[in-house]
Amino acid sequence: MGNQAKAKQRPRQFTKQPVKKQSNKSLIVLTLAIVAVIVIIILGINHQSNQQAELANKVYDIDYTGLPVKGNAEAPVKIVEFGDYKCPVCQYFAQNVEPQLEKDFIETGKAALYFANYTFIGPDSITAALAAESVQQQGGDEAFWTYYKTIYDNQKDEKTNWATSDYLVQLAQEAKLTLDFDKLKKDIDDKTYQSEVNKDNASVGPLNVTGTPTLFINGVQYAGNLDYASIKAAIDKAVNKE
Repeated sequence: MGNQAKAKQRPRQFTKQPVKKQSNKSLIVLTLAIVAVIVIIILGINHQSNQQAELANKVYDIDYTGLPVKGNAEAPVKIVEFGDYKCPVCQYFAQNVEPQLEKDFIETGKAALYFANYTFIGPDSITAALAAESVQQQGGDEAFWTYYKTIYDNQKDEKTNWATSDYLVQLAQEAKLTLDFDKLKKDIDDKTYQSEVNKDNASVGPLNVTGTPTLFINGVQYAGNLDYASIKAAIDKAVNKE
């Protein structure tokens, strides 16, 4: 009986060993897989951080030719706003940030402000841009910036097609601009300055512009908050580099 009992026990001991080895092997494989995933995640985060750092320091080659400018074009710091006249955040920038930029940097000769179109919200974004281009062509940069403010002060819901040629001419009249208003209406309806708008829109891809308002400070895309204190700090940094 004793020998029979031992004979019965041996098979049970023999069959447990490979199961234990298989379990250990699975644990090792699982651990290696988890480690590999963690390494991939860490490498991905580092790569993304490096890309963000590169973008934050990349100096883009911006063509300022023909862009309306406020201030001295020879100022050491050039600020470019890519905007859409139907964009509510652009309205915030025009009403709350731009006036402070003018006081602190433009009037002091430290910086100049340029504007470029990025007409992506609706078809009448283009209509408004065509009107502003016509105003600049007729009245120069001073008339443009007056009109810029007038459009944003009278901006309506971005989901409606409010920027009609009639309304845009009316705004120019209310701003008391010295213009040929019949020509302004014809320029808008005939899309006289479509090529200028197209040029601005074509530049957004190479400049990595994905929304409005997007700012560039001496060719570097600003990636901070749109409150004035944050923007001012970035401009001060650019001024101190000069």
